[in-house]
Amino acid sequence: MASEFDLIRQYFTRPTSHTNLGVGDDAALLTVDQGHELAISVDMLVADTHFLADTNPWQLGWKSLAVNISDMAAMGAEPKWATLAIALPTADENWIAAFAEGFFACAERFNADLIGGDTTRGPLCISVQIMGQVPTGQALRRDGAKTGDDIWVSGQLGDAALALNHLLSKHPLTDDELALTLPALLQPQPRVTLGLALRNIAHSAIDISDGLLADLGHILDASGLGAELCLDDIPRSATMQQHLTNPSVLNMLLAGGDDYELCFTSPADMHNRILQIATETGLALSCIGKTRAEPGLLVRNRQGNLIETGAIGFDHFRQ
Repeated sequence: MASEFDLIRQYFTRPTSHTNLGVGDDAALLTVDQGHELAISVDMLVADTHFLADTNPWQLGWKSLAVNISDMAAMGAEPKWATLAIALPTADENWIAAFAEGFFACAERFNADLIGGDTTRGPLCISVQIMGQVPTGQALRRDGAKTGDDIWVSGQLGDAALALNHLLSKHPLTDDELALTLPALLQPQPRVTLGLALRNIAHSAIDISDGLLADLGHILDASGLGAELCLDDIPRSATMQQHLTNPSVLNMLLAGGDDYELCFTSPADMHNRILQIATETGLALSCIGKTRAEPGLLVRNRQGNLIETGAIGFDHFRQ
């Protein structure tokens, strides 16, 4: 059986493109470009809490890095470096090889170097730290929203929650519907290009990991504002639309989480510029509401009727 260090050398050591010293020493050595700030975030993924234990290891490798890179996108930061700490119940080299291939596929796609980490034996648990850089003073933050800002989201919401609820036998989908929604759950696409384009345009931003209402709520809390959304303007797939007659599916759209799209606010006079960014990036961007001075987050339909929203998002410690 391979040792811990054999596994690291064989599966988790790759050439790095912008690292002074990476895997193999007591610490990595990095240089941040002059005039930039260092952005750092960390996420933990625990089997049967954040993912099903039998998830395809390649897709799990991709997702474990992608959800962290999504935090860089939300800050308008360029992802540069990552560390990986992983606990494994057994040293299954086929599983480890597939996981590493998925992880490095995501790293290559978004130009991030793996610069260190740790491995140990234990229940399956993955912790990734991501580091990036952003020009000083240009980071997108949660606390910058202004009264009267337009509220935007990228892509489509709710498909990941639909797929997960099917896998948990809570809401059945057809085979074709599952094939359409499962990639959103297992292989999210961080919106890095969008985040970079929103520098000096968006007042605030966040990535949607815990659900639209919860994550927009973080912007509103940090900025001391409220908001009103139009349900009909919230982007969703044809599959999601077909299932919206079920009240529980509405909660998947608004609060299901695992979307990893960006939610951001911007001044109304930037509306056309943002539509131009949508064209330039090939990414759908939808204006779904406005911030307001009055506290609270309201959702109405196009007729003006207030929508009951239920739980607002995922919380590890909610009973």
